[in-house]
Amino acid sequence: MRQEFEALEESLLAPYAMRNRLTRGRAHPEPEHPFRLPFQRDRDRIIHSSAFRRLEYKTQVFVNHEGDYYRTRLTHTMEAAQVTRTIARAMRLNEDLAETVALAHDLGHTPFGHAGERILNRLMEPHGGFEHNAQSLRIVDVLEDRYPSFPGLNLSWEVREGIVKHSGRYDRPQVRDFEPELAPTLEAQIVDYADEIAYNAHDVDDGLKSGMLELDDLQGAALWRESYESVRALHPRADFRVVRYQTVRRMLNALVTDLIETTEEELRTHGVRDLDDVRAIKPKLVNFSPESSERVRELKTLLLERLYNHHRVRRMAVKADRIMSDLFRTYMSEPRQMPPHVFAKIEAGEGVPGVVADYIAGMTDRFALDEYKKLFDPLEKV
Repeated sequence: MRQEFEALEESLLAPYAMRNRLTRGRAHPEPEHPFRLPFQRDRDRIIHSSAFRRLEYKTQVFVNHEGDYYRTRLTHTMEAAQVTRTIARAMRLNEDLAETVALAHDLGHTPFGHAGERILNRLMEPHGGFEHNAQSLRIVDVLEDRYPSFPGLNLSWEVREGIVKHSGRYDRPQVRDFEPELAPTLEAQIVDYADEIAYNAHDVDDGLKSGMLELDDLQGAALWRESYESVRALHPRADFRVVRYQTVRRMLNALVTDLIETTEEELRTHGVRDLDDVRAIKPKLVNFSPESSERVRELKTLLLERLYNHHRVRRMAVKADRIMSDLFRTYMSEPRQMPPHVFAKIEAGEGVPGVVADYIAGMTDRFALDEYKKLFDPLEKV
């Protein structure tokens, strides 16, 4: 029963971990579940949401039609959640809370990856801009329509705080309701780094698989080079596909181990005893060691130069700009071209730019491509 799980938390979790019984609760009060704790219920609500399912067809780096092998926004989210759980368990933090924030952290992403976010932010600049963490919070607070008594998913305060404080920027308007002068829980802080660990590793894997990255390209990154040389020394005759996987595996393990050890040392150095101590230390307690921070920076710089700015990726980014810009302009000029249930929000008093941004941000890549053809291809059925 719930009370037994709460007692189990007390015996297992570190003193500075977030307990379910200490949650500040939900904006709309609900009765407690007999055997599911609040953060577990939050996780389940996210997994069953429409926005979570749409991540399957949203770009990570490679657009869906490039091939079935490459990571999507959904598989990235799952990998980031797996890394998050590993770190949380090793540090005796609240796994359910950490996993929930990880699963929700990209719900607000647009189609076409980070390029799509930059495009929509530019288009929305006269109307307050666009930022995917704020959009993730808007999705769970407002846009998911699944309950008769309240809008959104009615998640716990701590999960919502972790979503909106993702990436460490507390100066945004949406953070005002979540104590911007304080850091979030450790469970939320580790998600920022699990996200980074996951995408650096799988972007290397996808880049090599696609042929956009060559083995020689990666020799300039010590994190890859040392992991690769260790694997080759142990398995000199192994197929490169196996070596690639084992190298990425070693990279993941090295970064996760370093993060746990460095953060635990930080906790000892600051004398952190409880959750209040965690919140009082800004910008964050969680971090890599200086050596690993430099290795991560080196790898990210290499990926930016060799993968993210590869001509095939850039071509898709320019195409995405054309698609999203044209969709935005035509919806703004004639909102009735959007479906009736979307236009109904404008009739109910919501501003046109916000409704248009919500609609475009919620699109998958292939839906945006199909919508573009319907609106601008004279031979396409509408």
